[in-house]
Amino acid sequence: MTVLRPESSGGLADAIEKILDKGLVINADISVSVAGTELLGIKIRAALASFETAAKYGLDFPSGTNLNAAGWREADKVKAFCPECGNQKEERLLIEEGCHICGWVGPLLIKAPQHMV
Repeated sequence: MTVLRPESSGGLADAIEKILDKGLVINADISVSVAGTELLGIKIRAALASFETAAKYGLDFPSGTNLNAAGWREADKVKAFCPECGNQKEERLLIEEGCHICGWVGPLLIKAPQHMV
């Protein structure tokens, strides 16, 4: 019999990471009326997300954002975690070169025995 258990609660850092990863949009329409006459109307739209998540969903960036900066070029690269130590590195480099932290060897670097070649 399988028992379902709730995931352990992370902390504030885990909650913030999930919000930035998935994004959060708040829409609010506020109006102040007296005797059926609207005196004040406010429409609010706020988005909270990492720039990477915002770009994925097509949200506009603040004016003055330099999309040619080195950090944006780095954000386009697919990242992966080393299966041994958890070090994050560009996926292509991790597979081709292995992990320089723990010495994990990627599948492309494993040499087949001579009798199999």
